[in-house]
Amino acid sequence: MMKKFWIFVLALLSTGVLMAQESNSESNETSKPDENGKVIDLGIDFPEPLVQDGAYEKIGVKEKIALGYDHIREADVFWSKRLWRVIDTRQKMNKFFVNNHQSFIEVLMDVIQRNADVELFGDDMFTERVVADDLTKMLGSTDTSQVYDFDTDTYITQITTNDFNPKAYNQFRIKEDWIFDEETSTMVCRIIGIAPVRDVIDPNTGQIRGQNALFWMHYPSIRKYLVKYEAHNNDNDGVRQTWEDVFESRYFDSYVIQESNAENKRITDSYKGRDALIEGERIKGKLLDKESSLWSY
Repeated sequence: MMKKFWIFVLALLSTGVLMAQESNSESNETSKPDENGKVIDLGIDFPEPLVQDGAYEKIGVKEKIALGYDHIREADVFWSKRLWRVIDTRQKMNKFFVNNHQSFIEVLMDVIQRNADVELFGDDMFTERVVADDLTKMLGSTDTSQVYDFDTDTYITQITTNDFNPKAYNQFRIKEDWIFDEETSTMVCRIIGIAPVRDVIDPNTGQIRGQNALFWMHYPSIRKYLVKYEAHNNDNDGVRQTWEDVFESRYFDSYVIQESNAENKRITDSYKGRDALIEGERIKGKLLDKESSLWSY
């Protein structure tokens, strides 16, 4: 009996050492070269206070780790549906996404800058990779203006390159799968990808002519990093939630822009304005009805 006890104690100690080593390796990550040997330096930095900023030391977030998902077998998937949503930071419930101290876009940039294993993709199917050079070009914006040249007595086109501006990103797209797991008899939602979205401005008119998803991040791969960043909690400063908590507990408001379909069409391809929002709400309601109908006797 004692032999089994000491084996159990040694197993716990070895597990703690491995977790500590993993935590230290993550905390010591800095800007590293990408697959082409280039260092990704986005100029993002979250300064630490020089003294203890508060009545007590806040170590909860630093020690937190992302728990693994329950394994889902394909044979247990009774029903599944894929959705694409938009989180608009201008909505009241999503205001903390643009917190001046640590906005979500800055968190994503810091994750990219500090962790060389984070992969970026140009599409939501994760088939095209985005490298460091492409990323730095996309983050900045360019303005075109006509400037009078006194030497030639003509107007010339001048292109000005602007640095990365976190306030220019007020939307995020997420791709998620809704699954009914027959083994646990539960409806499960798993976020698959996240993409920051920026408005595309027409240089001639200054009007918004569309939106562009800069890149896609594979969400399950970055959960272990998002759990290390605090997200503002409007209700209680004593209970600090992380960005991983925000997405896993779905502390955000969003609207549906697409569901999986044979023609790969978005809602806006068939509906406009208010009708598009109504269609998105109909799809949400259909999900709830589906879960309820699975429990009909």
